[in-house]
Amino acid sequence: MNINASSTGEEIAPMALAIHQLVNGLPITMRTLENPGVRIEDSKIVDSEYTGPVLEEVLKEGKVVQEIPKTGAYQGIPVVVVPVTEEGQVIAAIGVVDITKGIYSDIMEITKRPEELNEPRGDVQ
Repeated sequence: MNINASSTGEEIAPMALAIHQLVNGLPITMRTLENPGVRIEDSKIVDSEYTGPVLEEVLKEGKVVQEIPKTGAYQGIPVVVVPVTEEGQVIAAIGVVDITKGIYSDIMEITKRPEELNEPRGDVQ
């Protein structure tokens, strides 16, 4: 699979579907720099010409965005969108829609292990 800045929704759909399965079925959005992409829910492509405000922001800024959109298909629902880069250039954006209303994001934060757990503890008496 070769994804580039001009890949279409049809071309990026297999990767988006794989990520959808990886995050236990949470909705996924993905688009490339030059073309609209896909919106996936319940293991189905529900829109193959999709874009959204946070995807657009990430394509423009090139930084991870974690926010609650004020407009679009996922208005009022937390999303995390990351840029996909190649040779330092943003070519696409992928988003996870946290339909758990933030519980998914909270669990990911809560389950992070403190760095101290990776350090040797010494003898336990």
